Amino acid sequence: MFEPNVQRVLDQIKPTDVVLDIGGWARPFNRANYVMDAEPYATRGYYGIPAQGGDTEHFTKHTWITRDICDKEPFPFGDKELDYVTCSHTLEDIRDPLYVCSEMIRVAKRGYIEIPSRLMESCRGIEGDIVGWSHHRWLIDIVGDHISFLMKYHRIHLRKRYSFPESLAHSLSEEQKVQWLFWESDFAYSERTIHGANNVAAELERYVAETHPYPAWWRGADMAFGAAESFNLRVKGKLRRTLQGWDS
Repeated sequence: MFEPNVQRVLDQIKPTDVVLDIGGWARPFNRANYVMDAEPYATRGYYGIPAQGGDTEHFTKHTWITRDICDKEPFPFGDKELDYVTCSHTLEDIRDPLYVCSEMIRVAKRGYIEIPSRLMESCRGIEGDIVGWSHHRWLIDIVGDHISFLMKYHRIHLRKRYSFPESLAHSLSEEQKVQWLFWESDFAYSERTIHGANNVAAELERYVAETHPYPAWWRGADMAFGAAESFNLRVKGKLRRTLQGWDS
């Protein structure tokens, strides 16, 4: 959780409030009375990152719920039974974030959601030369109280112009690396789908061009390189098919 927001979250929680932390295994939110995650209680804090949300764990082994949060089984709480829910750096990892959003709204009165910024998720160099984190499934935008999920199409790793260089990732402030939503009662969420490789490429290029564009000469060079590489692949493919025809 973005450190400056930890106290903001705590300030919204009354001493008597019942709190759920969703996906808090790696870094549990100690103020939570319940934690729900696919990984077990005994392995909490696996990476050794200090917990947030106070010095004392309010949850216990018995209030740690180990389960697949996307399995379409309703969360084990009644409608608006919980006072607050936190979900930090989880939605980008899971196969059905829309279901988890719907359940958060159902069981809680208000809450806090945090995810990587799309800007950070679109940078190379976080894990080698791939874009963003290898285990993240979504490119996500938060605008107002609406969360929009876009599949992290594999094409984003193909051309440099679909993403940002490693140097940009290193230049971002901690605040620029994340985005968040404080919500009360409910919020909006949806998935965007794009059909066709060319349309996917156009969306990825649009985001780069509108957010942190490359110089025109650089983009032209990358497009020329991509076209040459594509031509070489077609030639190799045709030659391979021809040779296979001679062998048959």
